[in-house]
Amino acid sequence: MRSKLVLIEGMPGSGKTTTAQLVHEIFTEVNITSQLFLEGNLEHPADYDGVAFFKKTEWDELLNTHKKFKDLLSNLMIQQDNDYFLEYRKIKSEVWSSFPDELHRAVFKHDIYELPLDQNRKLITERWTKFADRVLYGADTFVFDCCFIQNPVTIGMIKHGTEKEDVMSYVIELATIVERLNPLLIYVQQNDLDHSFRKAVKERPQEWSEGFIEYYTNQGYGKTQNYKGLDGTLQVLKARRELEEEIFTRLNITKIKVDNSSYNKNDYKQVLEGILSEYYKSTN
Repeated sequence: MRSKLVLIEGMPGSGKTTTAQLVHEIFTEVNITSQLFLEGNLEHPADYDGVAFFKKTEWDELLNTHKKFKDLLSNLMIQQDNDYFLEYRKIKSEVWSSFPDELHRAVFKHDIYELPLDQNRKLITERWTKFADRVLYGADTFVFDCCFIQNPVTIGMIKHGTEKEDVMSYVIELATIVERLNPLLIYVQQNDLDHSFRKAVKERPQEWSEGFIEYYTNQGYGKTQNYKGLDGTLQVLKARRELEEEIFTRLNITKIKVDNSSYNKNDYKQVLEGILSEYYKSTN
């Protein structure tokens, strides 16, 4: 069976987004229908971005605390049995531009990636299972940027400082769920992590780098190690890279590492074309 899923992973600044876009472009050129979902896509079919989760008592408490917005929140909420989901980032950007800060803070505490790891893992694995069920017999190939390894590692190691075996088992569970989609994992590498991350810091908005450094050093693994600033963040990233190397080795899906150190887009595209051609030749 042809792959229904291509997973793009790698360290920050390695070129994951560029890789995902090029894979999608290559598929289009060879008439393979694909859907591309980059990091931060609020319509992601297998992950949650900007979505808050509430149990019934928590939802009732939110409505009671913010009675002024009770009707509006109730209309926007998505209920699944006794679980309540609020796509608050989508609401804020599309429906409710004046989303009050106080309400935003109350909702953000329930963001699925702010929850305890076991609760997050349950919700995410359920989401991936529903996705796999839905697309198994469809014609499209899905290209996902960085939600397969990066997100479990980020919430497990970076946020909560969880034992590496727990993080590894999370990713392995996701791999088991999508195994029937015949996935291909492309892991983007850079020879010099220090250089590639500093390059990303230089090229991206200051707000991004400040938020990234704070996230990596003020909680979980970075806080435990007492790492600070940009240099401390790089130490966390090196530890993350070691963990991702172990995860990559343990995974039993089709996987390949690709070097993007030159940042030469044309040459890199040719490398990706060769990888995809070989893979599809072996699966047809």
